[in-house]
Amino acid sequence: MKEKIQFQNVDEYIRTFPENIQQLLSEIRKLILKLAPEAGETIAYGMPAYKTYGKPLVYFAGHKNHIGFYATPSGHSAFEKDLSVYRGGKGSVKFPIDQPIPYELIGRIIQFRVNENAKNAKK
Repeated sequence: MKEKIQFQNVDEYIRTFPENIQQLLSEIRKLILKLAPEAGETIAYGMPAYKTYGKPLVYFAGHKNHIGFYATPSGHSAFEKDLSVYRGGKGSVKFPIDQPIPYELIGRIIQFRVNENAKNAKK
């Protein structure tokens, strides 16, 4: 399992996947960096992780049959209706790789989290 490997950076993490999954992961990464250019990028819990204002923003992970996306509970609860067509838990969602990845929805979730972290930092 990939969680056991100690990745040094996101590029290294993405390179461990088949090309089709690498492309999906790279697109999500580009979207995060576009919408949160100030975000710090690292590896946490064995997957790419992003922070703004010192707080978690979002995480993502590649798997054999899906892309996991983790926007902490608030990111998922705010988009519960949109995410209801996907499998997931309180703070996670699974986007099947055999279906179009909903980049527009992912972007809205990222923007929500960026705004939420900014607002909380001002308090």
